[in-house]
Amino acid sequence: LAEPSRPTSPAGAVTPLLTAERDPEIFLKVKGYERDFLGPVVELPRLSAAQSADAAPRLDGRGHVLDYVHFSLVMSQSRRMAYYTAVNIDGRQLKTIKRDRDVWYFDPRLAREHQAGEDLYDRNDLDRGHLVRRNDPVWGRPASTANEDTFHFTNCAPQHMQLNRRTWLGLEDYILNNADNFNLKVSVFTGPVFRADDMLYRGQYQLPAEFWKVVIMRRKDRSLSATAYLQTQKNLLEDLEFAYGAYRTYQVPVSRIEAITGLDFGPLRDHDPLAVIESVSPALVIGDAADIRL
Repeated sequence: LAEPSRPTSPAGAVTPLLTAERDPEIFLKVKGYERDFLGPVVELPRLSAAQSADAAPRLDGRGHVLDYVHFSLVMSQSRRMAYYTAVNIDGRQLKTIKRDRDVWYFDPRLAREHQAGEDLYDRNDLDRGHLVRRNDPVWGRPASTANEDTFHFTNCAPQHMQLNRRTWLGLEDYILNNADNFNLKVSVFTGPVFRADDMLYRGQYQLPAEFWKVVIMRRKDRSLSATAYLQTQKNLLEDLEFAYGAYRTYQVPVSRIEAITGLDFGPLRDHDPLAVIESVSPALVIGDAADIRL
C-alpha cells in the first residue's frame, strides 16, 4: 500500500495490464511468514468461526494459508480479498530491486473466482494497493522471487489512488530503523476492514473503506512492542471519478483492530504501548512518523 500500481505510458495514458500464469509447484518449498522471526513466537492472526468458514480453501486441500517468500496470507471467499497478510522484514538484508513494468498473477493454488482481478481495477481511480509492500519481503538470497510474489492479486486491495500513493507515512521504515529496535527486524500484519455496509461497486465487489496494520518489533530490552494503525479512504470512495479530500492515519490500540475486524492477535494486545491509555485516548492522529508511540 505504498507505491502507484497503475501502469502508465510516458505521456500518462493508462496502458494494458500485463498478467501471466504461474505453476503451483514453484511454491512447494516456500516457507512464508516465520512465527519465530523476532525470537519470541508471534502467531498468525486467528480467524473467527465465521471467517474460518469463509476463508478460501487451497485447491490442494492444504488449508487456507498461502505462503510466499517471506510472507503469508489468507483470503476471504465472499470478498475475494485477503483477511490479512503477514510479512517478516529483515532490515539488515534488504535489497533494492528496480520496479519495471508490472506483471500481475492470479494464485494458481486458489480458485479464480475467489480472487479479485483486473475487472475490479480497470477504467477507474482504484489502484491495486499492495497489502504487503513490494519492498518489505525483498531481502536475502530470494529477494528477486519475493519481489515477484508481491504482484499476486491475492496481495492487493482496491485503494483510491490518492490514498495509495501517500499511504502509511513510512511508518514501517520508521519502526524498522528506530533506535530501540533490538535487531532491525519487524513483522507486519496488514489487511482491510470488511463491513457489511461497504460500498457495492460494479455489482459484485464491496470496497473496504478502512485498512489496518499491526507492526511488531523487539525492543533492546528484548520485550515485544506491537503497535496498530488504521487508515480510512471513505470520503475518497464516495465519487470514484471526482474524489478528493483528506485521509488520515491513526495509531489505535491493537484491541481496536481486533474489535473491528474480528481477528484475534492473541498476546500482542499485552505488548501495546497504547493499551495503558486506551480509555483516555482511543486514537492518535499520526501527522508524521515521529508521532508514533512505541
